[in-house]
Amino acid sequence: MTERLTIPRPDDLHLHLRDGAMLASVLPESARHFGRALVMPNLVPPVVTGADAVAYRERILAALPAGADFRPLMTLYLTEATEAEDVVAAHAAGIVQAVKLYPAGATTNSASGVRDLARVEAVLARMTEAGVPLCIHGEVTDPEVDIFDREAVFIERVLEPLRRRLPGLRVVLEHVTTAEGVAYVQGGGAGIAGTITAHHLVLNRNHLLAGGIRPHYYCLPVAKREVHRRALVAAATSGAACFFLGTDSAPHLDAAKLAPCGCAGCFTAPVAMALLAHVFEAEGALGRLEAFACRNGAAFYGLPVNAGRITLVRGAQHGAQHGAQRGPGTIATPDGPLTVFDPGFAPLWHVEETDA
Repeated sequence: MTERLTIPRPDDLHLHLRDGAMLASVLPESARHFGRALVMPNLVPPVVTGADAVAYRERILAALPAGADFRPLMTLYLTEATEAEDVVAAHAAGIVQAVKLYPAGATTNSASGVRDLARVEAVLARMTEAGVPLCIHGEVTDPEVDIFDREAVFIERVLEPLRRRLPGLRVVLEHVTTAEGVAYVQGGGAGIAGTITAHHLVLNRNHLLAGGIRPHYYCLPVAKREVHRRALVAAATSGAACFFLGTDSAPHLDAAKLAPCGCAGCFTAPVAMALLAHVFEAEGALGRLEAFACRNGAAFYGLPVNAGRITLVRGAQHGAQHGAQRGPGTIATPDGPLTVFDPGFAPLWHVEETDA
């Protein structure tokens, strides 16, 4: 049985870092294990221009712990007022890696998102010409559509027609949560990829709802039936180049998570790699973790594999001895506690060390 696994520093290609005091509190947790992260732009106000992205990147770099080997990859928030030339120029200059499409009202801080796709089609056409990837929160917001069906309906009503109109558009269907999403990415050709989170690999909707509501398991897209979780596990552990890691680690203060109308998001950054190693080993696929977490996403975005390394060690005693990874619990922030995602079991793997 494998007891140690050394892989390149992984990429988190879907990460929420927030801003201000929250940024300073959570950034070290991602920088500890990951070499790069695709940083989401849904701040208030959102990151909508190249200049906004430069300013946000500078705030992230200023908040990094000394000596951290971590590179933020920036994104722009697509609005119906987005200027195509600003997007193309920011991408060409290396300021942004991709553009993010939020359907208005779909998730946290998405009020500025797109309500009518026709109003941004000219921008998407220019992005297609320039090779700018579009990252998509793939859910419809029609109140008549059941929340558990929103991803599958989005693929049918929005994504497939969009890709027929713009067949050259490079698309990432983010945080895939359904068997339909897995099948669509698998059959979609070279121009589409899908990210999968660590928490969707271990949660189904029973974990969220059976025996009581567990707010720290509430995220969007919401966890689905067990058949969908199994489809995600099969996809992530398959080695297929079209799937890669995007944790969607999304910190919210406990006061916001436990409110009468609680926020959506799981803060998984400190435990994501341990969870992945646990899941991949259980599937007999530990040798494919490197492809999923380190290589597939880098290849899609045209990036080199990170030069540094991390070592994962099997056995809970190693994590306790080395103190290399924060387990489930809370992180203190200036504004209150922040709960780390707890899967409800002790992962068999822990990150022992990193080598920049």
